Amino acid sequence: MENYTEKTLKLENMDQLMNLFGNFDENIRIIEELLNVKIVYRGEEVKVVGEEESTQKAQIVLQRLASTAAHGEVITRQNVNYIVQLVMENQIEKANDLFEDFICITAKGRQIKAKTHGQKAYTDAIKNNDIVFGIGPAGTGKTFLAVAMAVTAFKNKEVSRIILTRPAVEAGEKLGFLPGDLQNKVDPYLRPLYDALYEIMGIETYLKYLEKGVIEIAPLAYMRGRTLDDAFIILDEAQNTTPEQMKMFLTRMGFGSKAVVTGDITQIDLPADKKSGLKDVINVLNNIPGIAFVYLSDKDVVRHELVQRIIKAYEKRKGTHHSH
Repeated sequence: MENYTEKTLKLENMDQLMNLFGNFDENIRIIEELLNVKIVYRGEEVKVVGEEESTQKAQIVLQRLASTAAHGEVITRQNVNYIVQLVMENQIEKANDLFEDFICITAKGRQIKAKTHGQKAYTDAIKNNDIVFGIGPAGTGKTFLAVAMAVTAFKNKEVSRIILTRPAVEAGEKLGFLPGDLQNKVDPYLRPLYDALYEIMGIETYLKYLEKGVIEIAPLAYMRGRTLDDAFIILDEAQNTTPEQMKMFLTRMGFGSKAVVTGDITQIDLPADKKSGLKDVINVLNNIPGIAFVYLSDKDVVRHELVQRIIKAYEKRKGTHHSH
């Protein structure tokens, strides 16, 4: 049996300790379970007991989380799971810079930041390229972060308008069978885009800009024949475009514009005989300067940790099912 060792970590204050431990010590339980160690605290000292390698890893996790707490971040289960995962894979350097800078502040004063290495790579790519493809499963923050980057670019006067669009695949892009006038017809499946803007801008600011025509949310079909200058354009759910629609969208881009295309190639809702424009474009535009492809994975899921497990379970099974 391997020797048990003990490591001690001193925290600056009680608030930091409470933040680190979480409700009912739930954060500490995650570390104990995943790294097979025992963690106890007395006063502001935290002790880790277990096999040498495990205690070392647990100490790195605790130090990293303590420095995150010192930045004023609230430690969540997602933070803990992510940092433990990085430490277990000896990739803790990927957590560097994560909590240094934020993208913008929401109307309610919450800082929006990249929460994983993948998200950081995605937001950096958006800063440094005119066209970015963010490809990955649900819950990885693809759309929300793109909207946050768009609002930031708009506030910094880098662009003069924001255009958000989705292919209306549920209605076959004809918008035929949804009730009500056009705006009402379009709303249901553009809802996630509205939600992101509401949260970031606040409803009053959002409505003011919508009225001025500075923000536009429309189905992809309404982009045809236009040139979009000086705009930050987001195409969401791009796996449901056809190659023709994708080309149409990408060639709308005018001077001074940025485009972010998000999608999940495992969630294609097109008829079986239709090819996905997102899958197609990965082959067509690979290695073109000024265009970046960022692939997010279940490790970048920032929703409920069950979502991460669900995505993994479906990925395991994928081999047995044919997907178009």
